Amino acid sequence: MSPVTRVRSLSAAAVAAVLLTGPTAPTASAHPFAPAHPHHGGQHQGGQRIPFTAATVTENADGTHTVAWRAPGTRGVTIRTGGRTVHRGGATGSVTVRGLAATDRRWFDLVPDRGTPLRLADRLIRLQGTVNFRDAGGYRTADGHWVRMGEVYRSDSLEKLTDADLAKLGRLGVRTVFDLRMESERTTAPDRVPAGATHVVADVLAGSGTFTSMPKSPAEAEAMMVEGNRFMVGGATARAAYTTVFDGIGSDRRRGVLFHCTAGKDRTGWSNAALLTALGVPEETVMADYLASNTYRAAADEAILSHLPAQQAAVYKPLLDVRPAYLDASFAEVEEEYGSFRGYLRKGLGIDERELKELRRDLLVG
Repeated sequence: MSPVTRVRSLSAAAVAAVLLTGPTAPTASAHPFAPAHPHHGGQHQGGQRIPFTAATVTENADGTHTVAWRAPGTRGVTIRTGGRTVHRGGATGSVTVRGLAATDRRWFDLVPDRGTPLRLADRLIRLQGTVNFRDAGGYRTADGHWVRMGEVYRSDSLEKLTDADLAKLGRLGVRTVFDLRMESERTTAPDRVPAGATHVVADVLAGSGTFTSMPKSPAEAEAMMVEGNRFMVGGATARAAYTTVFDGIGSDRRRGVLFHCTAGKDRTGWSNAALLTALGVPEETVMADYLASNTYRAAADEAILSHLPAQQAAVYKPLLDVRPAYLDASFAEVEEEYGSFRGYLRKGLGIDERELKELRRDLLVG
């Protein structure tokens, strides 16, 4: 992997474009690490490459689903769900599918006339007790592979999960929950986890002074967030916590792994950014995934700010946001402290080349 370059800042429109249509990437050659096993919800296996350079599934507010794709070099793509064909289209297209029965999660098979099919669902997992519970997968890597869906999840706090939410997560196969929060957060708002799931504390900020005082101005608030994101890379407790998470993802052959913090955007945001970067996802996609928390959390954040005096809300807003400068700070710390992202994985998290290959083999298809 080449040294990490500073992540580009993306406008809101660019974030939407990347998440909805995917980054432009070169057609991939065969990858030397074939998928190791079938899994419970993700992409098909196959000997041919996946021809899709972009593809998304979006569940709309009215219960319909929009499937969009781009598959250069193919003549046509068939869309299937629930064992039946719902659309036939060309190499590039978009279709809104109506009249589907309700289900925990609606999966769509995108079947090209040549090459390996791709299986996707909406990235957002809709629950009553969270607003930012998402699948970590469904992204294309720079060399043409795809990150499996239905294996690794990210979320905000779980203390408000309803019994119905817990039952749904159990059916979706969530088996291990990594709690990235501080002891005070865990005590005030203890997690609710699915029956039989293992709860693992991986406290990123344990014993640190990060985020323990309230800033006095918007500039001070943003500076605090930048410094906090640097700590998530270089801090001893942060390295220990993320090592625990990566070890858990690597060792759990059944997957169903979830990591979360309170808002699901900062500690969780770096965890997912690091995972996607390790898997070879382009930096603009990593940034777009990171910034998507602003969209998913918009209503919740507005509810908080609307109850504050204007001056206090202006100070508080940078703490609620995710901004390009925050993630840029994490990657800058990677470069300054470790020289490259491979160096961060090796020296910061203890992930050697063999373990990285196994991680990619297990979580990538195509």
